[in-house]
Amino acid sequence: MNLFQQLMEKPWLTEASEVVELRDGRTFAMAREKLGLRVFLVVAMVVFSLFAAAYVERMVFSDWNSIPIPWLLWLNTLVLVLSSVAMHRAWGSARRGRIEGVRLGLYAGGAFALLFLAGQLLSWRGLVAMGYYADANPANAFFYLLTALHGIHLGGGLVAWVRTMVKVRRGDGVPQMRLSIELCTVYWHFLLLIWLVLFALMLLT
Repeated sequence: MNLFQQLMEKPWLTEASEVVELRDGRTFAMAREKLGLRVFLVVAMVVFSLFAAAYVERMVFSDWNSIPIPWLLWLNTLVLVLSSVAMHRAWGSARRGRIEGVRLGLYAGGAFALLFLAGQLLSWRGLVAMGYYADANPANAFFYLLTALHGIHLGGGLVAWVRTMVKVRRGDGVPQMRLSIELCTVYWHFLLLIWLVLFALMLLT
């Protein structure tokens, strides 16, 4: 190859052809729904981490007066654990093709989740009745903010749970529901982990 031919070469075309040759028809193994949930969980984790960091940094100021932790939050924590366990049982039943186990696990998981949200609202009501308003102190505001943010995410999970329950009620086969149940279960476990971290943070401070 002479110097003129070397100068006239277009290496980017050669590289492009190599890239095309590497495309052997394989597809991305992960379902789009799983990928979307993982991206959402990463974003949600970043959001909660930022709020937790702001919580820790704000509490060092002199106007911070820690809010008393309602006893109901302990019970709510247990309820959320039971909700996550029930969803996991539903997922295990789906993998084994047991529709009755799926139905029971989903019903229990959703019921416990709703009970958790009701308990959170009752704890809010109790604190307000004792005069712990959101605008009275930064600690109060952070408590309502963090619990509300977690509750909103759980409410979003209940939307997906309702859609899965619709499939159960209309008699869809277990294979058609397996992915939805898996996504709900992963999301429930994530929310349980987030709540345990938030609750521990509030107890320690």
